[in-house]
Amino acid sequence: MALRVAVVGSGPAGSSAAETLAKAGIETYLFERKLDNAKPCGGAIPLCMVSEFDLPDHIIDRRVRKMKMISPSNIEVDINLEKQEEYIGMCRREVLDGFLRDRAEKLGANLINGTVHKLDIPTNNRDPYILHYADHSDGSVAGTQKTLKVDMVIGADGANSRVAKAIDAGDYNYAIAFQERIRLPEDKMAYYNDLAEMYVGTDVSPDFYAWVFPKYDHVAVGTGTMKVNQALIKKLQAGIRTRAAKRLEGGEIIKVEAHPIPEHPRPRRVVGRVALVGDAAGTVTKSSGEGIYFAAKSARMCAETIVEFSEGGTRVPTEEELKIYLKRWDKKYGITYAVLDILQRVFYRTDATREAFVEMCADMDVQRMTFDSYLYKTVVPANPFVQMKITAKTIGSLLRGNALAP
Repeated sequence: MALRVAVVGSGPAGSSAAETLAKAGIETYLFERKLDNAKPCGGAIPLCMVSEFDLPDHIIDRRVRKMKMISPSNIEVDINLEKQEEYIGMCRREVLDGFLRDRAEKLGANLINGTVHKLDIPTNNRDPYILHYADHSDGSVAGTQKTLKVDMVIGADGANSRVAKAIDAGDYNYAIAFQERIRLPEDKMAYYNDLAEMYVGTDVSPDFYAWVFPKYDHVAVGTGTMKVNQALIKKLQAGIRTRAAKRLEGGEIIKVEAHPIPEHPRPRRVVGRVALVGDAAGTVTKSSGEGIYFAAKSARMCAETIVEFSEGGTRVPTEEELKIYLKRWDKKYGITYAVLDILQRVFYRTDATREAFVEMCADMDVQRMTFDSYLYKTVVPANPFVQMKITAKTIGSLLRGNALAP
């Protein structure tokens, strides 16, 4: 029997999973509710993703080589990449997602423009899963009601995942991100040619940061905060608009966006022959809020596990075999998530600790370690003397932060 896999959601996670499965010759169905969807997102991707996922030049709107960190008291710290070939890629999600989805389809995935609204769970490990969906290929919003039987399901349908609900994957805490796309006059846009800004302070977020990220012909200006503070989100957005006002003068808002950001993994990410990946699984990192690379990577690792244990699509993997994807994922990235969680708890607590965070960013050793871990997703331990210096710098910055905080 040939293995049949449904992938629900065609963002970076879903498309990466579908591509891997289709390359292996596995019968793959890729569902997407809205083919022109533009997910609200800062859109930053690490350099390693460009090569690892073979992304062409036209996907990258801007190559950011300068970061400006701005403290609650408006102290600015400039961070520059040392190597000419290094950069942080800035993308528009509608462009990135469309490219990855089209590539998966060209490689053999069956793309279905449809909304999956129900998943029937079999009572044994042999019967198929049944997806109930509305097919929108006729251009209608309501669509035509259809069903599809498959052997396995990958839920890549975001923070509000219906697949996660269907398998009772459990809930998780999440943050709310709010973003405005602002088209700037040419002279103002030139300032952001290869520069991105991050602002911290209670006025822009009590537990996260605000940003100004450059895109092709506009900037994305936004902020985020935990669910408990979501009633403050418009006030916080007004805060970042005020802090960045001089640089945004003459700008025109062309789009307003908001979306949830998972803050930790779901309690159950694999149930039966169903696996969750990306935002549906909760792979967004603390502190940085990075999600694109980890979404795509988790999905690829999940699909590779299916290819491996299905022996190229000739048998149906078991739940235990599918869970090996999680063991590999946690082994590879568990420490990264733990460290970023600690950093958020330590440095995003008060304006004093945020002042300390920005001050630390001025240290060249801190910058190098930070960029190495972000750009290449590898943490290279510093030598003992550098480690001692960074520890002392951290303590000193935290002490001085109390005096600097507004």
